[in-house]
Amino acid sequence: MMDIRELFKRIIVFREIMILLVIIFSCIVMSIASPIFLTFDNIMAILLSLSIESIVVIGMTILMVSGGFDLSVGSTVALCSAVTAMSMTSGIPVVVSIFIGLFLGVLIGVVNGLIIAGIGINPFITTLGMMSIIRGILLVVTKARNIAGLPESFKAIGQNNFLGVQYPILIAAFFIIAGDILLRRSRFFRQNYYIGGNEKAAVLSGIDVNFMKIFNYGLIGFLAALAGIVMTARLGAASVTAGTGLELKVISAAVIGGASLKGGEGTVFGGFLGTLLMAIIVSSLTLLGVDIYWNALIIGATLLIAVTIDSLGKKQRAIR
Repeated sequence: MMDIRELFKRIIVFREIMILLVIIFSCIVMSIASPIFLTFDNIMAILLSLSIESIVVIGMTILMVSGGFDLSVGSTVALCSAVTAMSMTSGIPVVVSIFIGLFLGVLIGVVNGLIIAGIGINPFITTLGMMSIIRGILLVVTKARNIAGLPESFKAIGQNNFLGVQYPILIAAFFIIAGDILLRRSRFFRQNYYIGGNEKAAVLSGIDVNFMKIFNYGLIGFLAALAGIVMTARLGAASVTAGTGLELKVISAAVIGGASLKGGEGTVFGGFLGTLLMAIIVSSLTLLGVDIYWNALIIGATLLIAVTIDSLGKKQRAIR
């Protein structure tokens, strides 16, 4: 009889290979429909457009593997980027301002984790409420105004490049590779699979479930803050509308990549592939002249289809 872990690995690998095949097929079709699709500039534009979401999807995937999720990431991106920008415009050094923004992101995540793990409130209610609170704080602090006039040394983080590849792409690539290796190989991070698979059994096996939950929410808070800072550096200003709808995009990407809303499944690389597939779809629609307002419909439909496929797959495996 095949070992359960071996079966799990095969299912994950199969899911990732299927997404890769879909991506390759989509690229071939689009290269025929639009000659500029596979040009270097367009490929870099696609990777740049998904770099922010790719950073956040790392934390979202890890959270979903453990059985949780976070609806406040979009608001966290916006608030942390605004606080970082306000710190710099008030005369605080760039490095210190970035640290303040990252610390705020971790703090927001830890508060979410403490409420969920300590008090026992449902992640949906907790992070939905936090999403509104953070967005409200952002509007009060900034008076609903964007923040510009940022130092050139800060904007270089998002606008400079190395061998033609912009820094946001390189930053995202670094964290994706590190996150995927850690989730697959690290004993500490692999505890999330046991928590998501069977939380009671994880507790009985000696895993500090509450600590892991708090850590995971702190981690996604850090990554959301980092994404916000990189985005602000890229745009050269902090926008009060930044991160709007980001939570739906990264959850969709994670589910497409193999993460389950019930926990216990998923990889960071799969989450990235889901993000890449969605970016290719959006880019394709743009090149084909489809109205940009269709993007939200496509993202929502993609999420619904992915969740449906995931649920049907679980039922089939349960029958077997």
